[in-house]
Amino acid sequence: MADVPEPTVLASDYFQSYSVVGLLALVGVLFVAVAFGAGRLLRPVVPTPEKLLTYECGVDPVGEGWAHTQVRYYVYAFLYVIFAVDSIFLFPWATVFAAPGYGATTLVEMFIFLGFLAVGLLYAWKKGVLAWA
Repeated sequence: MADVPEPTVLASDYFQSYSVVGLLALVGVLFVAVAFGAGRLLRPVVPTPEKLLTYECGVDPVGEGWAHTQVRYYVYAFLYVIFAVDSIFLFPWATVFAAPGYGATTLVEMFIFLGFLAVGLLYAWKKGVLAWA
């Protein structure tokens, strides 16, 4: 069998592939900048008192334009999203755990993962975030 030379990877080939990605990113940024600039130059700017009022579904605004929302509702939503996304990771774990040869390692990794979740939940509970008041 004849000696087949091994293919060599040149640094120029390596950086050329990244230059394509960089060029595409630059074109994307320029496209967005040109679109925003054109919108700013072409839009009509005619402020009137009616346009500067706060719009509330066709009803004249009453009181301040500032609404106070308690932060705890955002915290509940944030905790829900965290635990919903984390629970999604349990389904692939169950599939891998059922496969032969992955049992003990997968089980240890999942208990570490659940431990992190438990520490986060304990932290939120100790801070009083979970108290509905």
